[in-house]
Amino acid sequence: MYYELYVDIFFMVNFMMDTILLLIVKKMILCSVSYGRILLGAATGAMLTCVVATGLQGRTYLQWILFYGVINTLMLKTGLRIRWGRELLKGWIFLYIASFLLGGIFLVFRPYLRVGSLFFLLAVLSYYLVQGIWKILLLLTRRNHDYCEVELYLGKQSFRSKALIDTGNTLRDMVSGQPVNVIERQVVEQLTAEGRPLRFRYILYHSIGKKEGIMPLIRLDRMKIIEGTHFKWIEYPLAAISEERLSEENYQVILNPDILTGGKENGNKSSSSTPV
Repeated sequence: MYYELYVDIFFMVNFMMDTILLLIVKKMILCSVSYGRILLGAATGAMLTCVVATGLQGRTYLQWILFYGVINTLMLKTGLRIRWGRELLKGWIFLYIASFLLGGIFLVFRPYLRVGSLFFLLAVLSYYLVQGIWKILLLLTRRNHDYCEVELYLGKQSFRSKALIDTGNTLRDMVSGQPVNVIERQVVEQLTAEGRPLRFRYILYHSIGKKEGIMPLIRLDRMKIIEGTHFKWIEYPLAAISEERLSEENYQVILNPDILTGGKENGNKSSSSTPV
């Protein structure tokens, strides 16, 4: 018994599936790479899969190692520009979570996959289904105290927004050593609507998918952090300005959790620090 392998079809199927997986992982880890980079990573994974499948026939264990260890790692590195270490491990885990969800969807609709056009249609629909499942899982596992309300003040302007208290945000100012929060540019535009000159400098940062980048850093006049019936004032907090939208979940501010240990509760102002 033997099988005929059409390499061109095999490549296209793997290329499409790898593209979908990388797009899903990109959403999961909030990576900011371009779609061109995603396609390059998918093409790399699909091409190497074809080489291993055709060139190492009969070497099952070696194929297994290359498929599930080497090729997926190279695909993540190329497509998402993930760094070695914990970030790569996180991306690798999310890749298999996405694969598990995608495989489950295809298993349900397996009887209908004999028609090629239905396969490609299902592949596209599966991308949106997995995204929906992932958002539901996040909502079920995320605790309420991960969020709070904040009021930001700069001059005579103020802005209120939902904020995420992100334990993964360890950004600190190299000059003052203070924790740095992240806000969207749209927030800054509203805070400077009166035309007040904005003084800023730049801060270095790194994240998954971006080895090193810079963001403008400003010092606000004050911030009010509201959690239920309690609130806390922070004088002259630092905020890095993100050019990209922080989330699709209606928060425009990411708080550094270390800032919660500063300030005074219930409206008593903390001692001021020297502005930038």
